[in-house]
Amino acid sequence: MRLSRELDLPLRGDEPEEEEGGWYLVLSPHDGPPGYRLELHLAGRRPQGPVSVELAAGGVAHRLRYGGGRGQDLARAAGFAPGRVPSVLDATAGLGRDTFVLAALGATVLAVERSPVIRALLENGLQRAAAVPGLDEVLARIRLVGGDAAEVMAALPEGERPDTVYLDPMYPERRKGAAVKKEMRLFRFVVGDDPDADRLLPVARHCALRRVAVKRPRLAPLLAGVEPQGRIVGRSTRFDLYAPVAEVSG
Repeated sequence: MRLSRELDLPLRGDEPEEEEGGWYLVLSPHDGPPGYRLELHLAGRRPQGPVSVELAAGGVAHRLRYGGGRGQDLARAAGFAPGRVPSVLDATAGLGRDTFVLAALGATVLAVERSPVIRALLENGLQRAAAVPGLDEVLARIRLVGGDAAEVMAALPEGERPDTVYLDPMYPERRKGAAVKKEMRLFRFVVGDDPDADRLLPVARHCALRRVAVKRPRLAPLLAGVEPQGRIVGRSTRFDLYAPVAEVSG
């Protein structure tokens, strides 16, 4: 089928009997477009899964209802302010939760994901969310593209540069909890770590018109070792804020 060809993955009629650490995708029947839920599973002696992108329910819906609206740390870091709604380039879209929250708050978001598998999960989640009444306007503000984020940012025409570039690179997950552990383990098996994450920061600072916001665990080291111009610190997460290079150099 099309998805198998695009992802260069074999089709299997039965659950794969992979060695420990293997992963596979499942198309689970789903009412409404596109007719299936794309799920990521981890095979082996103790299989884990599924992980799918759920944007209209669960944790994302809870964040939209109780997350603090435009006053929450994510929104402040992205540049929301009275009378100002930023355009955002999410350079590390992943499973799309922050992308969706920012769009729900009113931002237009260009979401970039370089992993074809993770991008397929996110695209499927967006397609299923489109069937939920009231989400049309939110989803219309999201554009998902594939490719290397540094290359995408460098190629943007001057008139399409975003107010904010948002970076949330992979970092060793220290929080406990079955759901987090399952998702992060599966995510890592597919995309690995982000050893080249440091190179995104200078490109992002040349791309952004107003700021670069980097999401990090509260005690994590600085991205690329560069001191930010501002910081928003929460209980377990912080956002390091960087000015565009043009502003820094004067």
